[in-house]
This record gives sequence, structure tokens and C-alpha cells, in this order.
Amino acid sequence: MEEIPTADRLATAAPGARDAAAEALSAEAASDPRRRQPVVDAICSWLRAPSGTDDATTAERRAVLRSLTERLRTGGATPPWDDISVDLSGATLHDADFSSCLLTDPAFADTRFHGTTTFDGARFDGGAAFQRAVFYGDAVLTGVRFADDAEFGRTRFRGRADFTGAVFGGIAWFGRGTDTWWEDDEAWETVEEIDPAPWDEPNEDDPEWPVAVLIEDYQDWEEGGDGARFAGDASFRDVRFEGPAWFHYARFGSAATFAGARFSGRVHLDQPVVDLTGAHWAGGTGDGESVWPLGWTVRPLTAAASDGSEGGDLVPDASVLPYARQLADRDPATVAAGLRILARLGDDHPDLRQRVAATLCAFLRTPIPFDLRADDRTPERTALLRLRLQAQRTLTERLRPGPGHWPKTDLWLCGATLVDLDLSGCEAGYADFTGTQFHGTTRFDGSRFEHASFTLGGPCGRAAFHGDVVFGTDPPDGVILHGTATSDGRSGRPGLPVE
Repeated sequence: MEEIPTADRLATAAPGARDAAAEALSAEAASDPRRRQPVVDAICSWLRAPSGTDDATTAERRAVLRSLTERLRTGGATPPWDDISVDLSGATLHDADFSSCLLTDPAFADTRFHGTTTFDGARFDGGAAFQRAVFYGDAVLTGVRFADDAEFGRTRFRGRADFTGAVFGGIAWFGRGTDTWWEDDEAWETVEEIDPAPWDEPNEDDPEWPVAVLIEDYQDWEEGGDGARFAGDASFRDVRFEGPAWFHYARFGSAATFAGARFSGRVHLDQPVVDLTGAHWAGGTGDGESVWPLGWTVRPLTAAASDGSEGGDLVPDASVLPYARQLADRDPATVAAGLRILARLGDDHPDLRQRVAATLCAFLRTPIPFDLRADDRTPERTALLRLRLQAQRTLTERLRPGPGHWPKTDLWLCGATLVDLDLSGCEAGYADFTGTQFHGTTRFDGSRFEHASFTLGGPCGRAAFHGDVVFGTDPPDGVILHGTATSDGRSGRPGLPVE
């Protein structure tokens, strides 16, 4: 019996001949199912290896990948290879086209997708791992079907992300980007081999966080830091979420529509830019309480009283009028008016204060799309910064004791970019500054929190100060200081506790 092929024939092929070698291997495996997984493993192994960036190398890599995807594509003249595992973790792919492919337990963790990436109509059997992947161009995932959990924790979408009509059969995870493993997981032996793409986002200095790992036994879903990052428009229109839809700490830098989406399980979706027009929630509460953006509420179905369902359609929330989701508007004047309305709502209704604060924090977690150090400040950029300063002042003015104080307010600013933040003399509950980016002059002198976090621990998720900062005590351990840190000894208040 002829020996099953290995990676040798592809790995040893001369430059310029590798696409032909990959095609020859695939053609041989087409008639012998035993050869298919080894051939796929050989192609994936070669694609994961470092390579040059010249046009000829890029073209050859496209061709090698195409020799694989054509064998996994449904709807062609021959049946696709089924039950094939694809591991392209950490690979660099150009204009990858997985449209209509059948993928079993695919691994795309830390993969760099350049150009336009297409998974239109693809079917994922088993789990799908995209954590920490980077899509440098548009990502087209329309009509994809995920049979099990889909992990997009801390994935970066730098172009448009289109999931229109997708079906998530398990958990749709766009939350924290940390992996969670059990204490005895064999993956701990290979954690040093994880090779994430550099975190080279504007205004963000976060070199270690992408590979943070937490121990599953002790973590809740909310813990672990920053989520997926959408720089361009994101569409989840008409998506079916059959399991939990987790977008806690996800960051949407532009429009994000969930119009017509169907949610069946627990949902955490608090970003104010989200559009939920025509969306429906089935009322799944088995995994815990759901969180919706301020300005939206679930309107129970008329049959709810008889079957006990908590579900219904997502509709505008009249109980928080006159706020009507103004923070999602593209007009700076409308956003500014919305910030003033939110401030009044919190002042007048103590029961809304924490929700208003969470909305302001979510607004401040929106990525700033330009370099704050650049000199080319356009009127549009100046207007954006003015709105963010207004949101910061809305919070800080209500965290100082005295008339109008909102006591014990929690701040959820993980991964936020803050400019000239003045928290001097402020008092609040829990403050999450994990991985927060502080620009300009920052003041903490006299501030007092029940607890504050600036890092996940050690080098992971460290907050960074890109200017001068004043603390009421010594700077917290683990933060990155690019300016001068001083301690104001004149303050009579105790310093903030940190971990």
C-alpha cells in the first residue's frame, strides 16, 4: 500500500512550484479518502509557516489555499470532502475565499486575514475558533451556519463585518479575548507558542493582553477584559442566535445593526450604537439575566401570561424618554443633546443612574479612529473629542460628593480611550480600568473607589498612561507609564485600592 502523504512534498517544493505541489497532492487525495486529512494538514502547516511578503509569494499562497478550499466547497461538480479538520491558527491569508465550504472544528485563532475575506454560506460543524484573529479588510460571513460555539473573543474587524443571515447554533462569543482553560488542560503546555498579531490599534498600547489565559474554574462570563473590536460597519441583520449572544465589552466603532435578529438565549449587548429594529428575543434565561442597550426594551407577547415566557419584540423604551438612542446618531449636535438628556435622566431618577453610567462608559469604549498625537485635527475629529470630553465630565461631575452625587456608581471602562480625564475627588463603587488607555493629563488625586482594577494580573491587560498622571498614592502596579506619575500628598482622602 502506498504511503500516506505528509507535509514533505509541499514543504520541500521549490518557490514557484508549491501551488502545483499542493494541487497534485489534493488531486491524489480526491480518489482516496484516507489521504485527505493528511493532505489538508500538510497544506495548513505550510500556510502557517512564516513567509515573505512579495507579490509572487502572496500569489502562490493564494493558489495553495485555493487548492484546499475547492475540495471543501459544497455545490460543485463533486461532493466536498467531509469531516475534515482545518487548523490555520496564526496563518497569514490573502483574499481567502471559504464561501460555501464545509469546515469541521476549524481553528483560525490569531489568523491574519488580509484583503477581503469571504465565508459566505460556509457551514461550520463543531466549534469555530477565531479568537484574536485580525481581519484587515472586509469580512463577509453572510449566511454562515455555526453548528456549535463560535469564538470571536478580541477579534479585530478593521473593515466591514457582515454576518447578515448567519445562524449561531451554540454560543456566539464576541466578548473577552482571553482563553479559559481548566487547570489540567494540556493546552497550558503550548501557551508560549501562541503568536498573536501585534496590537497596533490607534492610541492603544497593549502588547501582552491578546494572549491572556484565565482558569475556567474561577471565572464568570463578565470577567477577562476587552471583547471584539469593530472599526467599520457591522451587520448582524436577520441573524439567528440559538444560544447565548455575548457582546460584553465588544466595541463598535461605527454603525451596528441587529435589525430583524432572533435571540433565543442570554444576551449581553449594551453598546448604544446598536440598532435592534424588528429584533425578537425568545426569553431564554437559563444562563442568566440579559442586558440590552439603554433605549430598547422587550415588549412581551400577548401569550406571555399563559406560557410564562419573558420574551417578545425589541422596541424603543418609552420609560427612558426623552432619551431616544441619540448616542447612535452620526450628527454631533444630536449626540451632544443625548448626553445632556442622559445626565438629566440620571439626576432625576436614581434607579436609572447605573444604567446611564454604563451607557456613558460604553460610549467611551468606542475606539477613536485617528491618532491623538497627529497634528491634522479636522473639524470632525475635534467634534468627536469634544463629545467624549462631555461624556467624561457627565460622569466625573456626578461622582464627586455633594449635591448631585451618584453614590456607589460602578464604572465599566475596560479598554476605553480617555483624554484628559479628571477623577480628582471622585467616589464610586467598582471601577474597571483594565487595559484602559489614558491620554493627556489624568488625575486620580483624592479619588476613592470601593475597588479598582488596572490589570488582569502581571503583564496582562495593563492600563497605559500616555501623559502625566497624578495619583493620591503610589501608582498601581503593572500599569504602563509614558509620562510623569506624581502623588498628591495634600489630599486627605485615602488612595484608591487596586489589584
